[in-house]
Amino acid sequence: MNQLEQLKQFTTVVADTGDFQTMRQYTPRDATTNPSLIFKAVQKDEYRPLLEQAVRDQRDGSVDAVVDALLIAFGQEILKIVPGRVSTEVDARLSFDTDATIAKARHLIDLYERCGVPRERILIKIASTWEGIRAAEVLQKDGIRCNMTLLFSLVQAVACAEAGVQLISPFVGRIYDWYKKHAGSAWDEAKNGGANDPGVQSVRTIYTYYKKFGYNTEVMGASFRNTSQICELAGCDLLTISPELLQALHASDAPLERKLSQATGDAANVVRLDTNEPAFRWQLNEDAMATEKLAEGIRLFAADAIKLETLIGTLRTA
Repeated sequence: MNQLEQLKQFTTVVADTGDFQTMRQYTPRDATTNPSLIFKAVQKDEYRPLLEQAVRDQRDGSVDAVVDALLIAFGQEILKIVPGRVSTEVDARLSFDTDATIAKARHLIDLYERCGVPRERILIKIASTWEGIRAAEVLQKDGIRCNMTLLFSLVQAVACAEAGVQLISPFVGRIYDWYKKHAGSAWDEAKNGGANDPGVQSVRTIYTYYKKFGYNTEVMGASFRNTSQICELAGCDLLTISPELLQALHASDAPLERKLSQATGDAANVVRLDTNEPAFRWQLNEDAMATEKLAEGIRLFAADAIKLETLIGTLRTA
């Protein structure tokens, strides 16, 4: 078996893309999207009709209504291909507004359900801010399942689990990027790669904590830079992988062994974290990497949302 087939034996593979052909080719169970991926997809001729249709359908509505219609259109098409779930993201500009996040998530679910898509097949993606986690806690009680994104630290992961969220997406590659950039010329790829990769270690720590204390929240490693990071997390509940790395795994016949399992949670040195609001904010503040990458991620997703809105505005006035 190639490495992708081997990985599927003990980890649920998720496609991190808005490209339908990739999903058909590599048969993931789920798919994730975000504003950046949607904006990238609608630049291609084959996806342009989805954007144009959303603009026509919402010709009397707001730009925000067109964006929502486009997200739902992509989600519906994706669910015709994957047997599982699709993640649809709440606008990153709502990341510090609990009530607005709840309202937007409920609206997106309502749009899906009007199209005949059951909420069980949707994961609403929300940034792992304190306000986002509180929103997810409310939504989960409504039967709206959440995927907590832009997650870079253990305290974010623990707060999400205690809020009862369905799934978290710790960002392996962006953690790696931060440590490599800050090390500069002192960075040693051989020393800091593989099992010692800081992004890999972060997910392993979260996975160990969850298994140790029996949380049901799923862990889905995300934002990979190379196949080594993926292989080191084989056995994680889910891994969401870009088309380029899906191809690389598919092209390799190298043996791949399971690295994470229920037994990973047997670590005796794992202690519970306090995650009330002051403790959460302090621990996040003390983690420079997590603080910086969370803020940067929100800004980048917001910027791509604005680019998408600008594109829609151009089409509406054409």
